[in-house]
Amino acid sequence: SLSHRLLKMEEFFPESYRLDLKEERNTFFGLCKEEQIWICKPSCSNQGRGIFLLPTPAALSTLQAQLSSPEELKKKMPHKAPRARIVQSYGDVLDPCSHRYIHQPLLLEGKKFDVRSYLLIACTAPYLLFFAQGYVRLACANYDAASEDLTVHLTNQSMQKKNSLYSQLKDETVWPMEHFNSYVNEKFRAAQGLPKDWVFTVFTRRMQQIMVQCFLAAKHKLEHKLGYFDLIGCDFLIDENFKVWLLEMNSNPALHTNCQVLRDIIPALLHQSL
Repeated sequence: SLSHRLLKMEEFFPESYRLDLKEERNTFFGLCKEEQIWICKPSCSNQGRGIFLLPTPAALSTLQAQLSSPEELKKKMPHKAPRARIVQSYGDVLDPCSHRYIHQPLLLEGKKFDVRSYLLIACTAPYLLFFAQGYVRLACANYDAASEDLTVHLTNQSMQKKNSLYSQLKDETVWPMEHFNSYVNEKFRAAQGLPKDWVFTVFTRRMQQIMVQCFLAAKHKLEHKLGYFDLIGCDFLIDENFKVWLLEMNSNPALHTNCQVLRDIIPALLHQSL
């Protein structure tokens, strides 16, 4: 059973600002910028396209100048409003203005990872939701917060293919959840005081809780019509304190089967969804 307590945004979602909204944009650029790393993501995109890091105050200043220059915007988008983008806190720093602390991501064998799981909205008349375990996505190269190589930071397969190590490490970049659970039991359980099978108990319940809460926030926008459904890919990050963060919820998630783990998971997922 899921907890009925609603989570506060800051309990599961990284601090984020929409750059296409003037008020949020101004709030973001008014923040202290010392040693704070941010990641900038476009909406309605996939495969890591259009994502970049803002690792320094100079990078923030450059972005601010671009967004505040009418001539620059007009050249890029003569007939459109600024493209919807968000910036999210990213990195392991203490912000002296607000005392926010963004912890390092948990690493597996020195590599950054996230977890792709699934929410199936099977029906909207009445509402009917299902959860499916997914898999762990790892980077090819060891994590370095200061690296400008996006394949160190973004774990989806489309991005990892750009790394020269991918061809030899392809099958190591995706773990089944069973392997992840065994790894956490062996490597972290005692040191962190975690319950046995943390992955399939605490972590899974928290993913479900977050998914349900996001669904409740958005359900008024869904058409109530028999036959309407959607499979949504939900990406979660675990930090070094084993706190669970929602990174994204993706409509039309990638369903490629380019390694053995995905060949085991994706066809069964689709069969069960249908």
